[in-house]
Amino acid sequence: MTATLNPRHPATRCAERSGFLRTLHAEWTKFRTVRGWVLAIAGALLVTIVAGLLGTAAPAPGGRGADSASYPKGPGGEAVNDSFHFVHRTLTGDGALTVCLRSLTGVADTGIGKTAQGAQPWAKAGIIMKESLTQGSPYAAVMATGGHGVRMQYDYTHDMAGPSGKVTHESPRWLRLVRSGDSLIGYMSTDGSHWAKVGHAKLPGLARTVQAGLFVTSPEAKQDTAAGTGFSPAVATGTFGRPVLSGGWSQSAWSGTQVGGDAGTSGSYTNTTEGGFSQTDGGGFTVTGAGDIAPVVGGPAMGVGFSVENFLVGTFAGLIMVIAVGAVFITGEYRRGLLRTTMAATPLRHRVLGAKALVAGGVAFTIGLVAAAITIPIGERSARGRGFHVFPVTSATEARVMVGTGLLCAAAAVLAFGVGALLRRSGTAVALVIASIVLPFLLATSGVLPPGVSEWLLRVTPAAGFAIQQTLPQYAQVLSVYEPSTGYYPLAPWAGLAVLCGYAALAFGLAVVRLRGRDV
Repeated sequence: MTATLNPRHPATRCAERSGFLRTLHAEWTKFRTVRGWVLAIAGALLVTIVAGLLGTAAPAPGGRGADSASYPKGPGGEAVNDSFHFVHRTLTGDGALTVCLRSLTGVADTGIGKTAQGAQPWAKAGIIMKESLTQGSPYAAVMATGGHGVRMQYDYTHDMAGPSGKVTHESPRWLRLVRSGDSLIGYMSTDGSHWAKVGHAKLPGLARTVQAGLFVTSPEAKQDTAAGTGFSPAVATGTFGRPVLSGGWSQSAWSGTQVGGDAGTSGSYTNTTEGGFSQTDGGGFTVTGAGDIAPVVGGPAMGVGFSVENFLVGTFAGLIMVIAVGAVFITGEYRRGLLRTTMAATPLRHRVLGAKALVAGGVAFTIGLVAAAITIPIGERSARGRGFHVFPVTSATEARVMVGTGLLCAAAAVLAFGVGALLRRSGTAVALVIASIVLPFLLATSGVLPPGVSEWLLRVTPAAGFAIQQTLPQYAQVLSVYEPSTGYYPLAPWAGLAVLCGYAALAFGLAVVRLRGRDV
């Protein structure tokens, strides 16, 4: 009688695991002993690093020095614009400020001698309590905007919507901001008697003494022309009634300060208008300002510095070599007839393909990870040394980009391996995979295609995997050009990588099915 081991028996699983490890070791030995493959992988590492560093090696415009090479950072470590005109006094401890905003107007400089009247949609006028006059310090504000109604915003990235509608002399808005410890609440009224809560902010560790008062700011005016999207300098002016104070306010006079000393990256003064304030009859104020209080968005395409992924521009060049190696790792054995020998030694065909794919993917992952780990810190130091701004990111985000670059390379290698196993022709497999990953990426990010087409390519093709390198967040409260050509992908980082991994898994699965159903 012959005994049959249960496939679920521990001894059976141990034998299978041992058999797979032997196959994996054999495939790794085969890979590292082929000089051409090793040299190609080394070349992929080198070209990724060199292309990335050379692609961001231009000198800073205007001869800026390193002193200008960093953005203000918000409480969360994000790059921020923090530029506005501020009419302020000192508040110690708890207190409240109430004011009537009677109008919000604006003007944009659309060209030589040409202006456009009207406040920009994200022009802001209202009340703010800010820990200090230093850019990037914590704050909370309740405000009216040019086109998005009343809002409460705090610490740059947080935005809460209140009632809609524009502020005019016929339809003013009363605003109120109340501080109690590190808790701040914003209110709004249309008549000064009936109040509605707009939002609540919690600012842990907020200093006991803060600067509080009235502010006005305006980002640039967005213009869509035949030549593309552009931006023009713009300013806003708010007319306020007499402020009503309660709590620990100082008795000093109101002071006017241009926080930041300029209008930041998202706004600038026109040639004929400067920020400032004046006091009106009855104790009110007229305040003019420009800039923004919000996260910085954009990248080199927007003329505002480098982001981490810009230093990895060489990834697409390295991927071409990784794809070639991934495909040839299987098609080379078909061409030389070596796969029959491999299958004779290991009859379980799916085990052979799995071991080969794991070797190809593992080597590619290592190349991508090492290239990113070398290129990013060198690129950041070099860019700052030449006077460029570099968008700050958290350590977790930077680690995600490095690991994600490795995973991007690994998925591309497995996809190439799977397509190579299906087609059994090196040239055709390599061309097809490059055309599905690298070509859509280059077309989508170059700006030669309409934004809708570019976004579609980065959603449905394997090129979606490049989203894993993205570090630029998109904010609804910041007007910008959120397109692939400016560094914004339509899918979230891990969602984009999942699209590429889905293609790789499909190709590998089909390869296994085909290999099982026919001779090698």
